[in-house]
Amino acid sequence: MSRRVAVCAVAQIKNEPDIWYQRFQGMLLECFEELIKKTGVTFDMDKGIRNIVTCSDDVFDARTISDSGMADVVGAHLRGEKKSAQNGINALGYGMSMILSGHDDLVLVMGHCKESQSESRNMCTNLAYDPFYLRPLGLDFLNVSAFQAREFMKKSNITDEHLAKIVVRSRKNASKNPFARENGSISEKDVISSPYLSDPVRELHQYPVTDWAVGLLLCCEERANEFTDKPVWLTGFGNCMDSYFPGDRELTSNFALKKAAARAYKMAGVKDPKTDIDLFELNDAIAYQLPLWAEGLGLVPEGESDLWVESDGMDRHHVNLSGGMLNGNPIMLSGLARAVECFLQLRGEAENRQVDGVKRALAHGTTGGAGQHHGVIILEK
Repeated sequence: MSRRVAVCAVAQIKNEPDIWYQRFQGMLLECFEELIKKTGVTFDMDKGIRNIVTCSDDVFDARTISDSGMADVVGAHLRGEKKSAQNGINALGYGMSMILSGHDDLVLVMGHCKESQSESRNMCTNLAYDPFYLRPLGLDFLNVSAFQAREFMKKSNITDEHLAKIVVRSRKNASKNPFARENGSISEKDVISSPYLSDPVRELHQYPVTDWAVGLLLCCEERANEFTDKPVWLTGFGNCMDSYFPGDRELTSNFALKKAAARAYKMAGVKDPKTDIDLFELNDAIAYQLPLWAEGLGLVPEGESDLWVESDGMDRHHVNLSGGMLNGNPIMLSGLARAVECFLQLRGEAENRQVDGVKRALAHGTTGGAGQHHGVIILEK
């Protein structure tokens, strides 16, 4: 475990509401070809890529074993290919562990998701629950999040006005990101007057339906200079799963996130995230989650999120300068989107949203209803 893991290159297409004109394979092939062009990496059995980690989901692809149609596209013919379903942050952690263990020198991480194909995301996420009790009740990620939002707003004095500020800021930041979904600017009044989806979650509080694909090339420290002169290092990773049944959880405790963050911080040598980390990319599928996850990561004292939002703590800590998931990333890939933004910032390639002096960044991903599972990864120059 003495090796370090580098991200040598990333490739992504633009986040769009409906990529109707292209199949999954075409979306992923664009990223694959760009990575090959940037790095010159090969599939030589001795010195090239021998293992690929893909990220996709059977339900959103409407196909059992969703990675089966991707193996040839990502070069996995006669190579190892593993799939990480749900949040892509785990695909990155999986690839990282393959290199740290000494099993591989190079790992390709590729992900795709077309949310636009399904009639309803809620129908898809309803399938995450057991078929005997919770599924017939109609539980899905939206209405379970509404339970969490109500409890958190009461606990932390977060109001509709705070959430509106978060949404407007997301759109503003995303307007500087050429790969972000184009949603247009809105006002806080627009957010507050948008209809409820599941009280207290409003339509503009939730991230919009989005299609996207992405790829990253990971490499061991000893060979990183073969593929880039500006490696970004993965120095810490942690993940944790909370109880499956929402009724067994204290929804605002951030139990799983605290565990995941503590593991990543320990591995990366982070003592205090407020001072030791320069930039944060958090998985905010719904507006209230941004301050809630900030509490779980140790950015904000518990119960003081309202003051953090009011005092522009999001800008002070450089949180979600990409626009975040709230502006639009597919559910499967949101953690990878966070890592890609951290990579660009650490390389000084984030264009007009670039933060000066970024040396260490945090990418976060979550899946399951109301943050059942969390993953945290630390990236450094």
